[in-house]
Amino acid sequence: MTLAMTRTQTTHRLGVAAVTLGIFTIVTTEILPVGLLTPIGADFGLTAGRTGLLMTTPGLVAAVAAPVITVATARLDRRLMLCSLMGLLAVAGFLAAAAPSYGLELLARLLVGLTIGGFWSIGAGLARRLVPERWTARATAVIFSAVPLGTVLGVPGGTFLGELLGWRASFAALGGLSLLVMVALAVTVPPLPPLQVTRLSVVRGALRRSKRALLATCLVVTGHFAAYTYVTPFLHSDRISLLLLVYGGAGLAGNLIAGTAAARNLRLTFATCAGLMAVAMLLLPLLGHTTPGAATLLIVWGLGYGGVPVCTMSMFAAAAPQAREAATVLFTSSFQAVLSLGALLGGLIVDTWSVSATMVAGGVCVALTVGVVTWSRTQASAT
Repeated sequence: MTLAMTRTQTTHRLGVAAVTLGIFTIVTTEILPVGLLTPIGADFGLTAGRTGLLMTTPGLVAAVAAPVITVATARLDRRLMLCSLMGLLAVAGFLAAAAPSYGLELLARLLVGLTIGGFWSIGAGLARRLVPERWTARATAVIFSAVPLGTVLGVPGGTFLGELLGWRASFAALGGLSLLVMVALAVTVPPLPPLQVTRLSVVRGALRRSKRALLATCLVVTGHFAAYTYVTPFLHSDRISLLLLVYGGAGLAGNLIAGTAAARNLRLTFATCAGLMAVAMLLLPLLGHTTPGAATLLIVWGLGYGGVPVCTMSMFAAAAPQAREAATVLFTSSFQAVLSLGALLGGLIVDTWSVSATMVAGGVCVALTVGVVTWSRTQASAT
């Protein structure tokens, strides 16, 4: 009996690893166009702003898909859903690699958005069903570490592969990785029939209690992706993969620091993260035209943004503690919607003015987050 229990626990922990790898693959696939924006645009003969739609499309689709897929499949086994969504991501990767036209490339990104909306909403809250109660917090942190890891390893690695073999090879490799993750999920994740059906009424109730979290998320994520989507054409560097690796490493450190600090003082941690991001974005047009200057500011930016997913998700969870899956749906939907909005606004600014202008605009937007979070803290203290 003891041996059987040990094997079961080991399998479930491997399930956490498989879910983490799934989110890592999704994050890398979603953000990879940032590192390959210039060669993709050159291949299709597009401006940086139009190419930036590759970042906008999946976010918009994911924002709608998160509540729709979660509610529509509420009675289906969650393992089946995770495997199906990774299969869909594999199709998206192979289509992106082979697409002869920009229209088909956008279709591939639409499929990525469907995967993001469904997988994040289901997978992000599965830790408590895969490990014993005492390990839930640690398993959740492991799953969320996939976000900075995608930035640290996935995007620079995919960018480097694209520089060596062409950008299409990067998407083909992610298609293959998605298939491997699908198999890993099928083998290591146990059957997971739904325990609680998430209805639209539950989501609406959680939304009413999450207005401050929603506003803060909208500002910080819009500002970040308005600038970050176009960081490659801004840098004009032959060391872009190295610079993105530096940024990603700082993001991983920021995630680890914020994960601990947010548990003690969420609002102060969030305000600090947003402040670091704003300073870096606003100074990039002045100091970011040399490799040392750009690297230094990207470290500051990465440290700040590394804590954003933890802080925003924690705010939604604190606002709706009795409806965790609904809170995860709101987090996923709002995050992806404003990600797309940021990339779209950044593209308009780039095409109308300059890449430097979008860095400044993003920095101003993120700076407003500091005021919102500080005001929220003041209001909470007053009450």
